[in-house]
Amino acid sequence: MSTPSQALIQTDELQRVRNPLEEAWTLPPSAYTSAQVFERECATLFSTGWLCVGREEQFTHAGDYRCIDLPAQPIVVVRGHDGEIRAFSRVCLHRAMPVAEGAGNTTRFVCPYHHWTYELTGELRSAPMMQGARGFDAKQCRLPSLAVEVWQGFVFVNADPQAEALAPQLVGLTQLIANYEFEQMVIVDTLEFDSPWNWKILVENFMEAYHHIGTHKTTFQPVYPAQASSVDDNAGEPWVLLRMPAKPEHAVADVVFPKLREDQQHELLAICVFPTLLFAASASGAAWYQLELTAHDQMTLKIHAMTTAAGAQGLDETSRTELMAMLRTIHEEDIEANRGPWIGLNGSMTTQGRLSPYEKSIWQLNQLWADALGLAAAPVEGV
Repeated sequence: MSTPSQALIQTDELQRVRNPLEEAWTLPPSAYTSAQVFERECATLFSTGWLCVGREEQFTHAGDYRCIDLPAQPIVVVRGHDGEIRAFSRVCLHRAMPVAEGAGNTTRFVCPYHHWTYELTGELRSAPMMQGARGFDAKQCRLPSLAVEVWQGFVFVNADPQAEALAPQLVGLTQLIANYEFEQMVIVDTLEFDSPWNWKILVENFMEAYHHIGTHKTTFQPVYPAQASSVDDNAGEPWVLLRMPAKPEHAVADVVFPKLREDQQHELLAICVFPTLLFAASASGAAWYQLELTAHDQMTLKIHAMTTAAGAQGLDETSRTELMAMLRTIHEEDIEANRGPWIGLNGSMTTQGRLSPYEKSIWQLNQLWADALGLAAAPVEGV
């Protein structure tokens, strides 16, 4: 008997996805274009997985808060007076009005509708004019909370109270990137893009260098050739690491990470902590791609340029402008690599495609995705 998840994808399509890399295919078009699939992702992957919502530096002082729209829930993340970072629903317990928007600093959250007031812990402090509401006790009311964990300076939340801690799942990745000391990085500037396509298209494009030969033929390919790229084994852990060595003649002039080995100073990394944390790093700095999903065909992308605190202090306005212009140029090239497949995946004649061995990262992502949705393929003879 098929499960609700299983019925979303045909058995033969799923088996192609589950094949070994050398025999594997892409996800079927419906995995991207179906609103039902996205609903299932919200009910499983985004409700039980660790989702990155910020950087610890964005919550430096007590009362610093940021509002984030998760796929299934608007939340607020805030540093409390006790120094703890918390996350909870920002939907008022009264008539469902959001109690906060945007980002800033506050001593409490006041619903603009009827002035119900909440502490930075999510507890209801006061509810005006509720006298006579039999059995109502403000002290027993609090906004539903999410688990919070900080890894490498990134703030994650999880709506599942039984969720396994994140850090133990990322031990292998943590060891591989230890010399970068990402926890000490700071955001220097941000770009924002409306992205009307499925989130997995962007994630997949970010995590493979095969497209350098086409999409980035005059930008990345001459420096980070696709043929030199490789993907680390993740042992089934929820992360993917793509290595893109630079040609010898393209040595980095300014190394901002003092602990990098010689070989690390000559490569670009692309990293995904599944499902939606994407960040890239070279010896000269890093970029964090923050995805805010709203539907199967809509999300907002924020690209944060990052460097060390010392690097940020030494970044003059001209250098900052050049850095952001470079990031914009690269992503504008990638926009076409997102928009094009989105058009194609919605075509009535489009089917699964074969993966290249240079797309091991996509194969890993597909296995993590199928696992998260509870999709199990029947064994195929000879595989």
